[in-house]
Amino acid sequence: MRNLKKTRRIQILLVAGGALVLSTALIGYGMRDGINFFRAPSQIVAEPPAAGEVFRLGGLVEAGTLVRGQGEEITFKVTDGGASVPVTFTGVLPDLFGEGKGMVGTGEMVEGTFVAREILAKHDENYMPKEVTEALKEQGVYRDPAQPEG
Repeated sequence: MRNLKKTRRIQILLVAGGALVLSTALIGYGMRDGINFFRAPSQIVAEPPAAGEVFRLGGLVEAGTLVRGQGEEITFKVTDGGASVPVTFTGVLPDLFGEGKGMVGTGEMVEGTFVAREILAKHDENYMPKEVTEALKEQGVYRDPAQPEG
């Protein structure tokens, strides 16, 4: 009787362990394309992404580069103070999108240009994604929006 309890307990632990390993593997497999890491323009210039790789690009829209083409096509450059990456986007931009403002785009590099599928802009006058803030601080060009200019 005692051996039967011990055997049953070991069987339950093995099945639970197997289920845990299987669920972890399935979660990892499901997320393999769903994890998009943020990259600053300097990182993209230093280590260009693989062809067809979808990733997130973030930084500030460089002043004087925003050009609206025919229809909904827009081109501009994103900078982190150290490097700039040209961006094209076809679609409707968020209302708060503009030159000198923080943005994050999802897309891929095509012949040296980031082709964005989605563009996100900051929420209000002071919001900037944490990753963009950190990248700008690393480049030494971050300005605290709470501090008055001048």
